[in-house]
Amino acid sequence: MKTVLKYLGSYFKHVDKVLPLICIAITVFDIFLVNSMVTTGIIDQSTANTQLAAAILGISAGFIISFIDYKLLSKYWFIYTPIALILQLLLFVPSLRIEIDDDLAWLRLGRFTMQPSDVLKFVFIITLATHISKLGDKINSIKHLLLVCVHGLFPVALIMYQGDAGSALVFLFIFICMLFMGGLSWKYLVAGLACVPVVGYVAWNFIMQDHHRRRFLILFDKEMQQEEILGDYLQQYRGTIAMGSGQLSGLGFDSDNYTYTPFLENDFVFSYIGMTLGFIGCMAVVIALAVLCLKLLSNASGAPDPLGKLICVGVFAMVFFHCVINIGMALTVVPVIGIPLPFISQGGTSMMMTHICMGLVMSTSWHREKPKHMFYTEKD
Repeated sequence: MKTVLKYLGSYFKHVDKVLPLICIAITVFDIFLVNSMVTTGIIDQSTANTQLAAAILGISAGFIISFIDYKLLSKYWFIYTPIALILQLLLFVPSLRIEIDDDLAWLRLGRFTMQPSDVLKFVFIITLATHISKLGDKINSIKHLLLVCVHGLFPVALIMYQGDAGSALVFLFIFICMLFMGGLSWKYLVAGLACVPVVGYVAWNFIMQDHHRRRFLILFDKEMQQEEILGDYLQQYRGTIAMGSGQLSGLGFDSDNYTYTPFLENDFVFSYIGMTLGFIGCMAVVIALAVLCLKLLSNASGAPDPLGKLICVGVFAMVFFHCVINIGMALTVVPVIGIPLPFISQGGTSMMMTHICMGLVMSTSWHREKPKHMFYTEKD
């Protein structure tokens, strides 16, 4: 008992206390928001209960992960990586997947559904951080850089092939940020930027499907917006009206003047916030998420080794990209690609895995020292 109390005392002394407080505060706001959607008839009570259960499980799992030394998790990557890959590959099994508009993002396991890419993001961040940190300066050799690119781009290609372009872009952004943090030479970065027009041309003409291209074009073509006001542009059109209807302080949670918007509980939750809480509520959410992102960068700068820094940067890249794209969709400045707002959009898998990723970041602060820990003892 004394040993356990000693570990707990050491844990609370060294672990980052600000990060979990920010995450829990945003999560509590989300639970309040989700329950308000039950009152307004947007979702049913069972969906709200699932979100609450996912939040509790996610916070608990995040704290458990924070106890485990991130170096130990890195060392045993070969145990959990196959599990994440198998879950992702199960989407190719017709009887297990939920297919929506050629998007094979959701997996049905009995009474439950999940998005395997959320689990794979967690694994991807650890394994890529492990790979890059072990290379050190060797990352700029052609041989090792190509291997890192295979590591980083494989999940991008797999998930893109499954039709989940949004999640594929998240993986790509994580890969680029971690590659930059890993010490990639500027000559490669310049060469990469020079190749962007070519890559964009190939992607636009040979990789993207017609509905993907239309979602981009519709942002700039007013005539197409009018033609597709009940089609591809419906979500953003209705979402913009909903968000604008809240004006400064919002309509509240008992108004009869809500604007119906498809997927208001997840992809367009920011529009719901604007509608019910107004500009003030939207700015509060943006500030909270910005503080979270800055805290993740602060943890990266204070991480004890390259592995810890890369893990923190990977989690930051994931959260930052989700925030920018989700809010951008609601503001009609980026196309609709189905990316949730961290901790706020309805979705159990996303809620749980985001908290677990935060636990991974907390582990880097808890294990800055070198005492004996419950799960791992580092050699001097």
